[in-house]
Amino acid sequence: MLGIAGKKALAEAFGKLAKDGLLRVAVLTGAGEKSFIAGADLKEMKDLKPKGAREEHTWTHRACESIRSLPVPVIARINGDCFGAGMELAASCDMRIGVTSAAFGMPEVRFGIPSGMEACLLPQLIGWGKTRELVYTGRHIDAAEAYSCGFLEHVVEPANLDAGVESWVSAILLAGPRAIRLQKKLVRDWERMTIAQAVQAGINACVEARRTDEPKRLMAAFLERKKSGKA
Repeated sequence: MLGIAGKKALAEAFGKLAKDGLLRVAVLTGAGEKSFIAGADLKEMKDLKPKGAREEHTWTHRACESIRSLPVPVIARINGDCFGAGMELAASCDMRIGVTSAAFGMPEVRFGIPSGMEACLLPQLIGWGKTRELVYTGRHIDAAEAYSCGFLEHVVEPANLDAGVESWVSAILLAGPRAIRLQKKLVRDWERMTIAQAVQAGINACVEARRTDEPKRLMAAFLERKKSGKA
């Protein structure tokens, strides 16, 4: 379970990571093998008055936003159950891989409150219909269904989870560090832009990339590998 203290710790940790100019990628996972994050701490939440509820839910948002604001990709390594705030935190990551035994759901209405905060990210991942189903019914879905509806990019057996994460990490590390940061910013920009605005933002990002020699170096290295038959 994730209470206010845990949400504050997450926001603080990602805030520190954001200041690391050498960071290339981050991975978020749960402790142990049972849960990624099995929701909020109901014992902590059940007696909240409006003021306390505002603080609780604001910290959910701050934890999620700290993930979304990290200037490099964040991978959700979903090692088990992923409910409520856990699903919001996973949705805030750039990519999600989960084990076959994981379960997912937004059960808040069963406890008298709506699914709020970064639950608003779900429609762009799984569509409006599936989002409505989850937040209105509070029902759980398995990993196969989470994959089929688009919440997960990959589903693997538990023994293959680390290898699946490593394949993404390795691919990101092969890319230009500055290009990845420009790409992360561009993806965030796309969320709020019209198509015309996004096209112009993409042109600007590609121009910005040329302010260092990274494109020239990586393109030259690729052409050299291709010439030698190693590409």
